[in-house]
Amino acid sequence: MPKSGPEVKTSKPLVTGSGGRRLALLIRRTAAAAAGGGTNPIQSQPHAACSLHRHYSSGPLARSPDPDTASYLVASCGLSPAAAAVAARWTLIRSTAKADAVLALLRQHGFSDGHIARLIRIRPDLLIVDPDKIIRPKLEFFDSLGVGVGALTQTNLLCRSLDDHLVPCVDFIRGIVGTDAGVRTAISHVPYALRFDLEKHMRPAVEALRCHGLSEEAISKLVITDMGVLGLAPHRIAGIFEDLDALGLCMTDSGFVRCFSLMCRHKRETIWRRLVLYQSFGLSQSQVAKAFRSQPSILDLSDEAIQRKVLFFRDKLKIAPSQVIAWPKLLSSSMEKNILPKCAVLNVLMSEGKIRGDINLYTHLSTSSKDFFRRYVKKYEDIPDVVRAYEGKIKFKGFLDDDTEGSLAKASVI
Repeated sequence: MPKSGPEVKTSKPLVTGSGGRRLALLIRRTAAAAAGGGTNPIQSQPHAACSLHRHYSSGPLARSPDPDTASYLVASCGLSPAAAAVAARWTLIRSTAKADAVLALLRQHGFSDGHIARLIRIRPDLLIVDPDKIIRPKLEFFDSLGVGVGALTQTNLLCRSLDDHLVPCVDFIRGIVGTDAGVRTAISHVPYALRFDLEKHMRPAVEALRCHGLSEEAISKLVITDMGVLGLAPHRIAGIFEDLDALGLCMTDSGFVRCFSLMCRHKRETIWRRLVLYQSFGLSQSQVAKAFRSQPSILDLSDEAIQRKVLFFRDKLKIAPSQVIAWPKLLSSSMEKNILPKCAVLNVLMSEGKIRGDINLYTHLSTSSKDFFRRYVKKYEDIPDVVRAYEGKIKFKGFLDDDTEGSLAKASVI
């Protein structure tokens, strides 16, 4: 391990086996790059944007857009001309009466114009099916479960067979979570997961969880929290158990399900790359692992967000990364909506002599937005800059008094 740059402590390997050796190699390469000095080279890999083309074909577009269909999609469904042109390559509306009946049915079931635009952008072919035979039974089925229209607009569930797919999958999920309320919550959290094949995906995933010793209660909680786990292959589930064990989490830990759910949402390499990125600031594996166990969302941050937040606390607030990682809740807080406005307000109040400089920064930044507003904005709203700072009209560039910065860095953690 190169010694130049920030030290990356690797007291023991966190992964084992053939997959572990591959990850260990990735970790060494990433850590070496991070330690090479200057800015960290790690770049985020944003999720691919959802597009109509993705839902219909992986090959070239088949035909030119039908102009009448495109015009209808703009005028009646609220699609943009560009989105309508793409959709009109794949769907030809021959009967506007049938399409109007589909839209009327959707509106009867609570779909707003925005919901309709989003749904039709994903599946314009809904407009050419029989609304009473194809769509109405599925809407009534989801209504009976209490699944809202917001969930239905995020995926193509209305295009799946009711008897052959939706009912069997829901019955299976109900058998796992126990109640319709649990089914409703699970689908509402991750609606796309209801597209998974029951025999190819859902059953093998649940059996894999059981084989690794996860209790039925924990499996139920996991499925309700993140039904996306039902789409994971058994070997991926095995890898998550391996990684969580390496990070010191036992299945009996109260935070196990939350951590497992976080792992489900990202590639294995992404998780370990972000762990290494935290370590590039001189943190040990145990420090990062402890923070993850307490606040799993610290690994939900993009690489850029991790760098930006740690550097902000270190360079602007003069708080060492070792203390930052002890406050994992703050790492998960929004910079624009939470941290920066609060710091700007505190800076104004210090400059006006309304609060002392030797404050406990953790207490102030971790308090709820509602309480912070009441204690520091509403109370001092007679000072114009306080309100302006909270609204983001006064940018926080750092506490002006060096002594204040020092006292903030020494604030105790509670």
